[in-house]
Amino acid sequence: MKTFQIKGTARQSVGKKDSKHLRASDLVPCVIYGGEQVIHFQAHENEFRKLIYTPKVYQTEIDIDGKVYNAFMQALQFHPVTDKLLHIDFLEIRENVPVKLEIPVRLDGYAKGIQQGGRLKSNLRTLKAKGFSKDFPDEIIIDVTDLGLSESIRVGDVKVPGIEILNAKSVPVATVVVTRAARAAMADTSAASGKKK
Repeated sequence: MKTFQIKGTARQSVGKKDSKHLRASDLVPCVIYGGEQVIHFQAHENEFRKLIYTPKVYQTEIDIDGKVYNAFMQALQFHPVTDKLLHIDFLEIRENVPVKLEIPVRLDGYAKGIQQGGRLKSNLRTLKAKGFSKDFPDEIIIDVTDLGLSESIRVGDVKVPGIEILNAKSVPVATVVVTRAARAAMADTSAASGKKK
């Protein structure tokens, strides 16, 4: 998993008034939890642009006044009107403590069902996963090449070494749905074979 680096400073005071003052200066109030203590810090909003506008998951190295914390981004808060970044929660990574993360899913390959007139439908953009930070991939790549018409790859079919997938096993991750054109083609084929008989 790739690492993203952020530089911040410890917050001297915590509260709504202080947070409002920070945001007016384009600073984002943040929290790191999950470790021995909760850490409040601030960083300029430009520090986060590449981190939050990507579908991939990054391990984040957060340098707060010279002390580095390893963490995963857990929750973002945006202003409902302006979309300005208001707050970020981070989960501190501890070597022997498993964490839960949402890992992005990427479908790879050209499903044979598409060649038959179907359409590939992505049902889940992320999968909930549990494991140690060293085992997490940037994304979960699923090969859909062998997927035929009306066939699905379900959560139970997805295997990632060292990682437990927490979604219900019966939920489809990707499906080749039958389009109207495919139905018409199948009907024509069925009618043609009936006439031959």
